Amino acid sequence: MSKYINPYTDFGFKKLFGTELNKDLLISFLNALFEQSKDIVTDEITDITYLNAEKLGRSASERRAIFDVYCTTKNGSRFIVEMQNVFQQFFKDRSVYYSSFPIREMAKKDTKAETWNYELQSIYTVGILNFVFKDEKKDEDTGKMKIVNEFSDDDLFHIVVLTDKNTGRVFYDKLAYFYLEMPKFQKTEAELVTMYDKWLFVLKNLSKLLERPRELQERIFERVFREAEIAMFTPEEYTEYEESLHSLWDITNAMNDAETKGFDKGKKEGEKLGIEKGEKLAKIDMARIMKVDNEPLEKIIRYTGLTKEEIEKL
Repeated sequence: MSKYINPYTDFGFKKLFGTELNKDLLISFLNALFEQSKDIVTDEITDITYLNAEKLGRSASERRAIFDVYCTTKNGSRFIVEMQNVFQQFFKDRSVYYSSFPIREMAKKDTKAETWNYELQSIYTVGILNFVFKDEKKDEDTGKMKIVNEFSDDDLFHIVVLTDKNTGRVFYDKLAYFYLEMPKFQKTEAELVTMYDKWLFVLKNLSKLLERPRELQERIFERVFREAEIAMFTPEEYTEYEESLHSLWDITNAMNDAETKGFDKGKKEGEKLGIEKGEKLAKIDMARIMKVDNEPLEKIIRYTGLTKEEIEKL
């Protein structure tokens, strides 16, 4: 067992960023992140209010959304902050779908008002990804589609907004998506200069550290390491963390196994087919494990990308 909590677990992420007691940690992280994108998020965040993280559809048949962290600032801007451990085929679709819930919430609900001017506050989705984006592109030699890394190794932080394709200018900056591909972060302690670098280092390496590095002497990181120390947990917190950690291990092992089987199969049937089958197998294995652990159906759908019908058949 590590000395400090693993932020990639559900429990660890919400322990650090999802409680009123530790909201200063989330504020510091978001400000460090948005310091890299001042043209989009122009105001420093000074306070946040946590909102209900579970969003229901407009009818019983509609899918709901469960955010890791959902909050608002004094000016009404909404923030969805998510930790995503597993690549999903429709991950981008899911991000856009989740952002539609805050948009709907902003619609005027005053039945006495005859009109609404459609003004929206800003909505920002932050995705901390424990994987590298993948995409399908056509192989110039064979003409077949293959799965490749969508971005180069130099691209770690992605800022996605609506732009005019002809001019390249931002068309609408009040809806933005920020993605961090954490496997690409390789800086050592000696290379940490900005708060942005320091926060990414903490997220990636916290559970591997034995003590707080001297490069992280800011007071906010003193708070991080104090809250993350497993020895200080209550028995209930320790049990919940252990369960969350085992779930992460199961997911990681399933994905590693799938990659091995997928690539082995790909040698015989082609790269694309092998990876697809491997990823499908990993999702099925993951869903089985989560069902045995009595995880909620919505959470299994979220982690695996499988449909409700596929999961119920397992």
